[in-house]
Amino acid sequence: MEKTVYNSFPLHPECPDLRRLADNPAEALLRAEADVVAAENAAEADRYRMLENLEEAQQDGRGVTRRTFVAGAAATATALATAQFVTTSASFAATKTGTLIHVFLYGGLDGLSLVAPDNDPVLAKDRPDLLLGNDSLALSRGFKLTSAFKPLEQWLKAGQLGFIPAVSDERLSRSHFQAADACNLGGLPNETGGRGWLDGLVDNLGKGTAFRSVGIGSTLPRSLVGNNGAISLNSVGSLRLNGDEKFRAATEKAIKGLFTGINHPVEEAVQEGMGALATAQKLAAKPYQPAEGVTYEGVGRAFQQLAQLIKGGANVRVATVGMGGYDTHENQGTREGGQLHRRLGELAKAMAAFFTDLGPQAADVTIMVSSEFGRRIRSNGGGTDHGHGGVITVLSGKKLAGSLLGTWNGLDKPDSGDVPEYNNMFNVYGSIAQGRFGLTNAEVQKVFPRMKYAPMKLYA
Repeated sequence: MEKTVYNSFPLHPECPDLRRLADNPAEALLRAEADVVAAENAAEADRYRMLENLEEAQQDGRGVTRRTFVAGAAATATALATAQFVTTSASFAATKTGTLIHVFLYGGLDGLSLVAPDNDPVLAKDRPDLLLGNDSLALSRGFKLTSAFKPLEQWLKAGQLGFIPAVSDERLSRSHFQAADACNLGGLPNETGGRGWLDGLVDNLGKGTAFRSVGIGSTLPRSLVGNNGAISLNSVGSLRLNGDEKFRAATEKAIKGLFTGINHPVEEAVQEGMGALATAQKLAAKPYQPAEGVTYEGVGRAFQQLAQLIKGGANVRVATVGMGGYDTHENQGTREGGQLHRRLGELAKAMAAFFTDLGPQAADVTIMVSSEFGRRIRSNGGGTDHGHGGVITVLSGKKLAGSLLGTWNGLDKPDSGDVPEYNNMFNVYGSIAQGRFGLTNAEVQKVFPRMKYAPMKLYA
């Protein structure tokens, strides 16, 4: 008796007896299911060709409505939508405007433990246990930088590393969840429709590859959620079709065959998406070898994935990296050997390894490092509590206007114990992106629609 599964397709078109497919019952079942898939794909291809003929008939005035065609096409496209690349429009042309990477430090970085005014009387009084050490690096305008960032000293001297202090926004609370959400969306959820600011930015960048928006990690950050088909991955090699390895090549072949010669826009999207998948597989075919002397550790492994994509020609436009461990209510450790000093040192080493690994291609890359909020000026006796007025770090292949950027009017008049907001967070976001991609003020304004964008002088 013939056994059927998946609509009306037999387990095997010519030999329905399952035992005759293989000696091993499990192997026989796998073969049977593979034949079912092949039969379904052939039928779907025939259906697409039929729908194409229907559309042509409609265009010739023979009474078939476009709705009939679109409904049929959408059904098959939806069946493949679980593959991230399917709806992505790909174009592997080289970009002249480079890559923006947003590194988000979860927990609320104490900006005054990263950069601070030297010999400041307010700091000496309110946080004597958290002052930066004598081994700090000198910045412009009387500021100094934690020695944890010493791995980035060569870029500091080259004018490519800068810091914007006193950054906040009136819409940010002291709640980790609310503030991080607003930072990633570029405003409140009801202002942005829940769409990430980086996804809005991509609207201005034109067509790109399936890798134009990449989040390094197991889940997509809110900043990339939206309309442009961002990819979330832990490693380049993890981007692949789902399913059993032994059927992956056959599945790819079947998808290519199904969407070939159908004279429909979905054909281009799928074929280009498959090309992006092939690129990822090619890059992952052998272990990645960074530039001589470069090693990636800790959060650096996320940067390694981006280096592999960028150097491999994947044309990444925007990307994200997340790093936790910055909620320092106690045992903050601003100086060498301290907890926060070690975290910042890990970040600095990763960024230095990344820019060294990129070599000349680093000229086309900008890294922006931010956090959901800053922390209070006064020490609580070993740590700091949630506050405002954080610091945004910029490491760029383009020369910056200085090592300390934006407005700074001192700590004489704190905002309820916090660093005042001298620089709006989203003006900083927008200005960094504008300088990286050459956008107009109007284009940046569309990314942050509920605020009046005020560009800042950040680049030389």
